[in-house]
Amino acid sequence: MIEVFKTNVHDFSEAQKVVALLNRHFPGSRINFDLDDCDKVLRVEGNNFITEKVMKLVEKKGFLCSVLD
Repeated sequence: MIEVFKTNVHDFSEAQKVVALLNRHFPGSRINFDLDDCDKVLRVEGNNFITEKVMKLVEKKGFLCSVLD
């Protein structure tokens, strides 16, 4: 399963923190940001993550996060 999210994460160090947090919750998933994209895309690929939980975890860190259509 692959899900792509629109975020407002602009800083590389903040993106690293979010990726580390998500990796703790969803081990085995491939998680990365494309901060050069206008939507500051977060991409999550794996078999054991929950879309809503990804959004809540990112939002808990103080960022906006929604599924990119």
